[in-house]
Amino acid sequence: MFIVLKKQFLMIPGPTMVPERVIQAMTRPVINHRGVLFEGLLKDCTQRLKTVFQTNNDVILFPSSGTGVMEAAIANFVGKNEKVLALTVGVFGERWAEIARRYGADVEVVATEVGYAIDPKVVEARLAKDTNHEIKVILVTHNETSASVTNDVQAISAARGSHPALLMVDSVSGLGAMELKTDDWNLDVVVAGSQKSLMIPPGIGVMAVSAKAWAKADVTDNPKFYWDAKSARKALEKWQNPYTPPVSLLFGLQEALKMIEEEGLATIFVRHRKLRNCIRAAAKALGLKLLAQDYCASNAVTGIYPPEGVEAKKVQKIMRETYGVTMAGGQKALEGKIFRIGHMGYCAISDVMVTITMLEMTLVELGMKVELGAGVRAAQQEWMKA
Repeated sequence: MFIVLKKQFLMIPGPTMVPERVIQAMTRPVINHRGVLFEGLLKDCTQRLKTVFQTNNDVILFPSSGTGVMEAAIANFVGKNEKVLALTVGVFGERWAEIARRYGADVEVVATEVGYAIDPKVVEARLAKDTNHEIKVILVTHNETSASVTNDVQAISAARGSHPALLMVDSVSGLGAMELKTDDWNLDVVVAGSQKSLMIPPGIGVMAVSAKAWAKADVTDNPKFYWDAKSARKALEKWQNPYTPPVSLLFGLQEALKMIEEEGLATIFVRHRKLRNCIRAAAKALGLKLLAQDYCASNAVTGIYPPEGVEAKKVQKIMRETYGVTMAGGQKALEGKIFRIGHMGYCAISDVMVTITMLEMTLVELGMKVELGAGVRAAQQEWMKA
């Protein structure tokens, strides 16, 4: 009989692991959120965020979750009874469409089979039929964590062509894990959350807004107060927030953004892609079926089907309770059918290798015929590729 020390590994697609530097930054004494020190903090965070968004557009912050800033986007830029084209590949795309419905929009959904991305040609064909330009807004999820799928936002924007509809992008789990060029790709509104690749706890929603989108906000009259983006922009002129901001989280965000700059966006994107490739190679070596197709597989999260006859929740339970590795499950139609490994933000190859090792041992414990080390070896070989 022996006692196992279970060190915890949080391998879910958000909230993600928080770096020690960021944790320490968040323990600083709270400052006056209407004082000069806060103005400097908000200004610094905002300017650094523009680099991550790759934009010169306004970037505003809401004290909210990712869903909160998604609702803020609808409240400010989607009018009642307006036609909205929602491109959905999973739960969070569906959520954004539902928020638009709640605000009275006429939502048309273009969906895909699970594990596949939106085909930009389908978008192009649909917009070509909209000769009267009835569609006012296009909603798309950059990275859909429920399906482990990344949409080609650049190609979707190109497919829009000269159509005047706003293109609004949910990059809550995409920003910082994969390429996103807000200005070069002509994206009108991009929303993101703090608890993914920005490496801090939940509580800050971020929105980049183009001049075209601000013009749309001027003629959108939804009732709003807390979610009023124009109020946030007005306050930002003095480097303030209209309401009480999460000061401690902003200390953490500032430190996390410094870490992003130190590593460099290009290097970060390569790291995320290689972690994805390692997990997918390991899964294939263990004979496991992957949820997303190779061409659209997410750099931030990987969905995996358990072996035939094994419940995904049993895999998660043993991983969590025996080996201290927490993975996510499937959502809605995929609940109980898959498990998901998050590999975004403060995630290194060591975290992934631990996860693969414990997954192999878990499968053996469940009676599967697995060659211990096969997944690890495949991941090692993938990581060491030039």
